[in-house]
Parts: sequence; C-alpha cells; structure tokens
Amino acid sequence: MLATEQLIQEAGQARRLEELLPRWLREVPLYRRRGLQAPDGSFASADLGRLPLITKQDIRQGFPDNFLRAGVELETLLDADVVELEHTSGTSEERTPLLLARGWWAEQEERALRLNPLVARVLDEFPEARRVTINSPVCSGDICYTGTPSRAERVVGNALFVSLSRLPFLWGEPELARMAAEAAGWQPQFLDVDPVYGAVFARYCERQGVRLPSLRFVVCSYEFVSVVHRRILERAFGVPVFNLYGSTETGHLLMETEGGGMRASAETAHLEVLKPDARGAGELAVTTFTNDFMPLIRYRIGDLVERREGPYHTSYRVHGRVADAFTHPDGARVSTWDIDQCFADIRGIVHYQLVERPGAWLLRFVPDGPSPATAELDELQRRLRKLLELGVGPVMQATDLLLPESSGKFRLGYPAR
Repeated sequence: MLATEQLIQEAGQARRLEELLPRWLREVPLYRRRGLQAPDGSFASADLGRLPLITKQDIRQGFPDNFLRAGVELETLLDADVVELEHTSGTSEERTPLLLARGWWAEQEERALRLNPLVARVLDEFPEARRVTINSPVCSGDICYTGTPSRAERVVGNALFVSLSRLPFLWGEPELARMAAEAAGWQPQFLDVDPVYGAVFARYCERQGVRLPSLRFVVCSYEFVSVVHRRILERAFGVPVFNLYGSTETGHLLMETEGGGMRASAETAHLEVLKPDARGAGELAVTTFTNDFMPLIRYRIGDLVERREGPYHTSYRVHGRVADAFTHPDGARVSTWDIDQCFADIRGIVHYQLVERPGAWLLRFVPDGPSPATAELDELQRRLRKLLELGVGPVMQATDLLLPESSGKFRLGYPAR
C-alpha cells in the first residue's frame, strides 16, 4: 500500500488521541465527573470506543462550567479576547451554546477547503480571496441580524453577506436585483451558499443574464446539498460546485474533491461511523482536536455518513440528518441521500420536501420554471415508490413556497415519527 499524505495523517490520529485525551479526561469537568480517566492517567487510542457518547444536551447542561478548567472564568477569557461565544443553528433541537477559540473558525475552514486541489490553487492565487455568502440571516456564526443592516455592516473580512431574509422563495425581484448587484460589485472568487438559498439566487442570475466573471467555484455548506440544487448552480454559474460538510461545534470535517468523493480534515477531528450498515453508512461521532477550550470527545453530531476505505485514501459520503431518514417496513433505513438519488436526472425542480403521513406520502416541490413533464413526474414517483416499498404514491404537489425551519435551514425529509 502506498503511504499517501492522507494515509499518513490518518495514522497520526492515534498519536493525537493518546496525547490529548488523557489531559481532557483529567481537566475538563464534563469528562472528569464521569470518572473516565484511567487509574495511571494513560489512554490508548484503541480504547476510544469504550468512552460514552456525548450530545448537544451534554454541551448545554451546566455550560460553560462543564468545559472551563479549575480556576478559569469565562469573563476573563472574553476580556482577554481569546474566545468567542457562538450557538448552533437550532434546526434539529434547541440552540446550543459554544465556546470557540478566537480565530478558530477561519483556520479550520481554510484547512478543510485546501483538501480540494482546485480550491487550494485558487486560494494560493488569491490569498485574499473574496467570497459572497448567501444563506439564512438568522445567524451564521460571523454575523447576526437584528434589523436591516447596511451593506457595510454585512462585510466581514473578505466576505460579503447579501441575503436579508430566511424565506428565499418569497424573495422579490427588487431584493434579488440588489443581491445580484452587490455580488457582481464585490467580484468574488467563490460563492459560499446554503444550497437552497444559492439555487434561488442562481435562477435569478440565469434569467437576468447576470455574470460573475471573477467566480472560480461554489461551496455548498450549512445543510444537505441535493442533486437538484447542484444542477442549478452548475448551470447558472458554469463553475465547479463542491460540498463542504461540518458543524458550528465541530468545524468543517469533510471537503468534496474534483473526483466527487469527500476527504476528511484529519488535523481537525477523528471520525467514527457508528453501527454502519452493509454499505458502511452509520451515525457520525466526532472527537475534535483543535479547540482546546471546548474539546468534544465522541460527539454524536446527528448526521449519517458513509465511510469508504480505499488503497490510497479514505473517502466519505454524507447521507443527511438521522432525524430526516425514513424507515423501510422491514426496519432498514432510507437516508436523505438515498431519496435524493431518485432526482438525479429529473429536470425542472428547484427544491422538494418528502413528507410521510399515516397511510399517505406527499412530495411537495418548487418547479424550476414550468413544472416537470408528466412523464418525468411519473418516473420520479415510480422510483420513490420502489425505494420506499410503497403500495401507492407518493402524491406529487407543485408549490411556489416551501418553508424552512426556525433556524432558516430546510429539511428534505419529514418522517412520520
């Protein structure tokens, strides 16, 4: 087996675990109270799977004292400007407070972006690469809106935030025209988008002939990127579209490469796939390496990920949220990715939501211009019925409006449970 750079980094994770975990188990109250420290203070990486999993509830309970070391006060850290307080978006459960090292977000994001060689070349060519961010303005980590901020107030470093509403399907022509003019004037090297928000913006640019000649690639983050979102973004902007996966609490963990697979940021975190199925997909648990103020050990992130080990590297596929997965009559799981593959060559859809109701299924979708042809909808219905092992349905319903969660993020699946 060839010792590639990625395999060397993966092998080095065992050493990182053995260096960091004994101290965290000894010093961090959340772990110390559980008595997880070995009697002699040692830790072997092979023992990681024996430690209990933690969840957002564990982070919230007693925060920030559950992470602060003895004698350390939060006010002291804030006064010294070495940490910042953030929160998760609150899509799957209530918002969770986070303690992040100052500058940590930008560092781990760039580390993940550079896993893609094309993106790394652009960042080398443009050390001050400009981006336009199009996402939910509820709160994005860097910027939170409590009113209607001016353009100057929406510039953070080299990023310009252009979206002012969390209801993209209600954006009117004046709002979209403002966003497009601001984006064109900023001359970005890349777009950083929530895929639903980005797809709506891309359709406007396509209709109006808006061009972004400086644009080199698009990064989709914040939530699951569907094949329907990706198709519109690629068509409208004519540049590669890549998936960047992670969370506010863990940082960016996976970055899509030009070949289509996703690479893990080995310096950022150790990834475990819990109870994988026959294809290697299971729930993701994350042990972080780079935020010493709030280290997470075996953090249950709430997402499904497929791990595929190859001779030269390990690649991953994101399957969506655990809470959004459906269940076969025999108990087998049907992930968001599984559902989304049914849309792979179905044209004419901007976004969709599949809803399971007692005794009935409903697929609501926003058309991309005219509604898809009847034959295409019939084929999509047939695929979904086969995948989910349904007797009939789902009912297909075109709509002009699909609503996000209170966080501003969208869900693709609503299981009956």
